[in-house]
Amino acid sequence: MFLLDYIVNLSIFSLLVSTPLVIRSFINLKPIKQMRLWGGLYAGIVSSVLVGLSFNEQGYAYDIRYAILILVFSYLGPGAGFIAGSFALVSRLMASENWLPAIVGWIIIMIVFTAIHKNSPHVKPVRKMAIFYVAYLVIYVMTVPIIFNVFRDDLIFHLQYLVFVTFGVLIGSLQIESYERLLRIIAEKKKMEKTLEESESKYRLIAENTSDLIAVLDQDRTLSYFSPSHELVLGYKGPDLETMEIGEIVYPEDVDMFLANLKKIFEDNEAISMEFRLKHQEGHWIEFESRCMPVMGESQEVEHIVMISRDISERKKAEEFLLQSEKLSIVGELAAGVAHEIRNPLTTIKGFVQLYKSENSQIEYSDLLLDELERIENITSEMLSLGKPQAIQMNRADLREIVENTVELLSPQANMNAIQFSMAFEAANFFITCEKNQIKQVFLNIFKNAMEAMRDGGVIQIDLRHGAEGECVVSVQDQGCGIPEELLPRLGEPFYTLKEKGTGLGLMICHKIIKQHNGRISYQSKVNEGTRIEIVLPLAS
Repeated sequence: MFLLDYIVNLSIFSLLVSTPLVIRSFINLKPIKQMRLWGGLYAGIVSSVLVGLSFNEQGYAYDIRYAILILVFSYLGPGAGFIAGSFALVSRLMASENWLPAIVGWIIIMIVFTAIHKNSPHVKPVRKMAIFYVAYLVIYVMTVPIIFNVFRDDLIFHLQYLVFVTFGVLIGSLQIESYERLLRIIAEKKKMEKTLEESESKYRLIAENTSDLIAVLDQDRTLSYFSPSHELVLGYKGPDLETMEIGEIVYPEDVDMFLANLKKIFEDNEAISMEFRLKHQEGHWIEFESRCMPVMGESQEVEHIVMISRDISERKKAEEFLLQSEKLSIVGELAAGVAHEIRNPLTTIKGFVQLYKSENSQIEYSDLLLDELERIENITSEMLSLGKPQAIQMNRADLREIVENTVELLSPQANMNAIQFSMAFEAANFFITCEKNQIKQVFLNIFKNAMEAMRDGGVIQIDLRHGAEGECVVSVQDQGCGIPEELLPRLGEPFYTLKEKGTGLGLMICHKIIKQHNGRISYQSKVNEGTRIEIVLPLAS
C-alpha cells in the first residue's frame, strides 16, 4: 500500500514541478519580476497539495513536502524557502495531531538551511541541493526516531520514507536542471543567431554600399554572388549578369589573360592581382584592378574565388597626366638648353646677313634668309619661354580689355586675309587676377591659329560670359578647316602640330599659362566646320 502512495505522490510531485517549467517555455523567456516571491508562493501551494496527499501511520502524517523545501532553498534562497515552508507547516498541522515533532523539525530545518545558504554563496545549486539533502537526513534521523522516539523499532519504515524523499529531490532537480540547460542552449542559440545576423548585416551593409565590385566565382567559372555595385558601376541588372559569359563582358584582348589567372588560382591556391577591362552596358570599356583570393573547401581544394575589383580609370588618367607633366618638364628643360645654345650664333648670323644686305641690296636671297632667321628666332623665343621658369606678378585686370586689345593688335592682319572678329560680351567688366602679358600671349596664339585655319576668310566669333559660380568663360569659334575628333586629345602636347611650319609649342605654352592661372582649356571641332576653344578662368574676388 505504501508503494502505491509513494508512486502517486511522486507522480503528482513531478507533474507540479514540471508544469511551470513547461508553461514558461511557451512564453517570453525574459526574467520574471519578483521571481523569488512567486516561486515561494507556488512552492508553498505545491507543498500544501503534497501534504493533502500524505499517508498516515499511527497518527503521524508522511509526505514529500521537504523535497520541495530542499529544491526551493537550493534554487531560490531562504526567502522563498521560508514562504514555502510556512505553507507546508500550516498544511501539516492541519493534517495531523502530532504537532510537536512537526514544529521542532521545521524550526531546526529552517535554521540549518538558512545557515548553509549564507555560508555557501558561490556554490552551484546542484551541489547546494546535495548539502541540503544530507543535512535533512541528519536532522530527520536525530529528531524523528531518536529524540521523539517515532517508530524507533521500525527502521525499514524510516528507510522507505527517506528513499521516498530522495526520489522526489532527484526527480525535481533533474527536471529543473534539464530545463535550465535547455534554457541556456536556447539563449546561446539566440545569441549566436543575433551575432550571426549582426555580422551578416555588417557584411551586407559593406557589400551593398561599396563602389568596389565584389564577386564570388565558382570552379565552373560561374558567378554565385555579385554585389549590387555591379549594377551601379556597369549598368547591368542582376539577371543579366547571371546569364552573361566571361567573353561577353571582359575586353576581348584581356580574356585569355583573365582565364589563365583564374586557372592558376584554382591550381596553385595563390592570391593574384590583375588589371582588365569590363564592358559597360552603354558599350564603353572601364579599367579595373582586381584582387582575387582563393577560398578553400572541406576537401582542401579551392572551391571559390573572391574577386574585389576597383575602377582605376581616374587613376590611369592621373598617371597619364603625371607622365605628361614629366614629359613637359623634360621637353622644357631640353628646349631651353637648345634655344640658349642656338640664340647666340643665330644673332651673329642674322647681324652679318643684315650687314651683307645693306652692302649688296641687289641680292634677292637676303630677304628670304632674314625671314627664315627671324622664324628660327621666334621658335627659340618660344622654346625659352617654355623651359625657363618665369616669376610672374599677379594683378587685377579686366579680361574684356585684354581680349579687345589683342583683337585690335591682330585686326590689320585679319583684314588683309578677309577675316573679321565678332565680339559679344555678357557684361561690361570681367575682372580676373592674372599676369596680363601672359594672358594676352594665350589669346594671341589662339587668334593666330584661328586665322591660319581660315585660308578663305570668314568670321571669328569671340564670346565672353559668366560660367559657374566665380568663373568666366571665353569661347573662340572659327570657320576654318577643323580638326579630326580623334586628334583633339593630343592638342597641347610638345612638338605636336597640324601646321606645316608649326612647332607645336604655341598651344603647349597656352596650356601652361592657363594652368598657372588655375583655369582650364577645352576643344571642340568638326572637319570643314571649324573649331571652338573654351577657356575658363576664375574671377577675381
